[in-house]
Amino acid sequence: MGNSGSHGWRFFRAGGFDQARVESAGDFGNLENLDQKLWAALACPVKGLEFDERTLALIDGDGDSRVRAPEVMKAAQWCEDHFADLSKLGEGTDVVPLSRIKTSTDGGAAVMTGARQMLAGLGKADADSISLADVSDTAALFAQTKFNGDGVVTPASADDESVSALIADIVTCSGGTADRSGADGVNQDQVDAFFDECTTLTDWAALSASDEAILALGDGTAAAADAWRAARAKVDDFFGRCKLVAYDERALAAANRGADPYASLAEGELSISVSEIADQPVARIEAGRSLPLAAGVNPAWAGAIAALRTAAIVPTLGERHTITEAEWAELGGKLAAYEAWSGAKPATSVEQLGMDRVKEIVGGDGKAAIDALIGQDKELEDEYNAITEVERLVRYHRDLYQLMRNFVNLGDFYDPSKLATFQAGTLYLDGRACTLCVKVLDAGKHGALAGMAKAYLAYVKCTRPSGETMNIAAAFTDGDSDYLMVGRNGIFYDRDGQDWDATITKIIANPISIREAFWSPYKKFVRAMEEMAAKRAAAKEAESNKRMAAAGAKAGSGSAEPPKKMDVGTVAALGVAVGAIGAFLTALVGYATNAFSLPFWMICLILVAILLMISGPGMIMAWLKLRQRNLAPILDANGWAVNGRAKMTVSFGKSLTSVAELPEGAVSGADPHGDKPSAWPGLIKLVVVVAFLFSLVNYYGAIHMALSAAGVEDIPSFISDGTREEAKEPETKK
Repeated sequence: MGNSGSHGWRFFRAGGFDQARVESAGDFGNLENLDQKLWAALACPVKGLEFDERTLALIDGDGDSRVRAPEVMKAAQWCEDHFADLSKLGEGTDVVPLSRIKTSTDGGAAVMTGARQMLAGLGKADADSISLADVSDTAALFAQTKFNGDGVVTPASADDESVSALIADIVTCSGGTADRSGADGVNQDQVDAFFDECTTLTDWAALSASDEAILALGDGTAAAADAWRAARAKVDDFFGRCKLVAYDERALAAANRGADPYASLAEGELSISVSEIADQPVARIEAGRSLPLAAGVNPAWAGAIAALRTAAIVPTLGERHTITEAEWAELGGKLAAYEAWSGAKPATSVEQLGMDRVKEIVGGDGKAAIDALIGQDKELEDEYNAITEVERLVRYHRDLYQLMRNFVNLGDFYDPSKLATFQAGTLYLDGRACTLCVKVLDAGKHGALAGMAKAYLAYVKCTRPSGETMNIAAAFTDGDSDYLMVGRNGIFYDRDGQDWDATITKIIANPISIREAFWSPYKKFVRAMEEMAAKRAAAKEAESNKRMAAAGAKAGSGSAEPPKKMDVGTVAALGVAVGAIGAFLTALVGYATNAFSLPFWMICLILVAILLMISGPGMIMAWLKLRQRNLAPILDANGWAVNGRAKMTVSFGKSLTSVAELPEGAVSGADPHGDKPSAWPGLIKLVVVVAFLFSLVNYYGAIHMALSAAGVEDIPSFISDGTREEAKEPETKK
């Protein structure tokens, strides 16, 4: 690539930061030398964008579903090696003239050869260009063939039914690998591992035939070992207790665990499966006693002892009703070899096929047949890779420039005539159309970061009659928020023009405009008064209903309480309250009298000052937040790595949210059902303005001077001559 010293980058300023233009061949060729601090973004997700996922997947070299700056640089490098003129990438078409392929490089020459082979296979040998449709047709043709060069064979790849069934068995055991056609198949590593496991399992099984001690009881050895293993701990415990009693008779009661464990059983229904019985010895403990195999066995263990007698004792020791400790040890010795062999059984996935099937597979020549199929498939690897490279050529020719305008810079976002790759469509709701709509998977997780954008965000659930659902976050950047609330419905149009039912599910409130911030305190006050009045009315109604119900109950019972007399304390409290109200009204009248003694224009300015005192702090906060409103947190919450703040100014915000307006030249008549327009509001405004101006000029004597200059001698007394004496305060009487 070119070096930074020989290339003069050009920038444009938008969103509060300088963004590099990527338009010329030199821009593409020097992309790796552009300081990454000047990139608009450093990473973006592969999915969830209005951008061809297949193209992003080709750029995503490590396959982690994220495209990073180094991968974009690598894509630009690839283009420099394969295109004769990088400036043509700006055309953004999916048809590439063959003359634009750089044949002076090995990569370009290989792509040219692959493109001509494809065109020849499609019957277009004389074509001078190749399109994405041509590449897709060839890829689809490969997907339908038995072999496609990916080193994976499927059951359909084999003509022999037995080989096909064997491939299916390997898929079952290994989990398989997706073939380029989308079907499940197996690769060479999975085949080798499968047959290694089969060999390991059969080698282990063959040991039982080579050592007679392993299957000492023939085919019944496994059942005998299972029965012996199930009862082993309990029988060992029995003989151990008997030896303890033989050593010291004082241990007899303890060895039989006394009678206490049975005390709790007398109160309920007895079940031989309860733990109190199962925990008791397998038979009554006596010094030197043999283990009974039928009568006298703990009921909870009778089944296990009977199975042990049938499966292991009788085949080994013959028919008997008891067994000594020596005979028990002899039985364990008979099964020891089998236990050791069974414990060494290898853990394999092929065991699920059954031993007979595994032996059949090992004894056949299926592996050689599958190896041959994989070899045939790999012979087409170069040809299919050529298809991939030609596809890359066409897709980069169509999409790479657009990616640059949404990654290296955000040119599409700041261009009013275009939509950025992250803009999912347009939301129509509350008389507005919002174009800054991004797809989200989890509104709660997204909102935790997106709230830092200082923008008014509405999370909307979109559905279609077919059952499809989608969640978006829409930014409202113009108008007001008076009628934006959870549950409001609208229509969302995606980038393909499909309409979705849209319902607000969550809101992150931030200022939309300074005008809204001015009126916000008064609207909140009115809403608070309405809510308070509604609550008080509901409480009064509930209290009234309660009293009526109580009165009805008393009337029905024939009893009534005598009227209560008002006590002296209540009378005193009422007197104090009346006095306080009177004092307040007196003070209020005094302040009003003093205020209205001022000129009217001063009163107007005082009222304006009061309004600013109420609304000013909110307007200042709104102004600050609107200056901080930026795109980065909204995208970062979706997995982007935006490198700058990407501001959304008030003027730019108006282009992202358009408010309903009548078309130019449109005429609208009066509403026949609406309230008749009143002239009073306009008249009052006019009177206030006239009075303000009259009061102001009269206060400074301008009217008096004008009348005097006109020769008017009888000037009314309310016309001031501009001289103002300080009002003397009355003396306070002692």
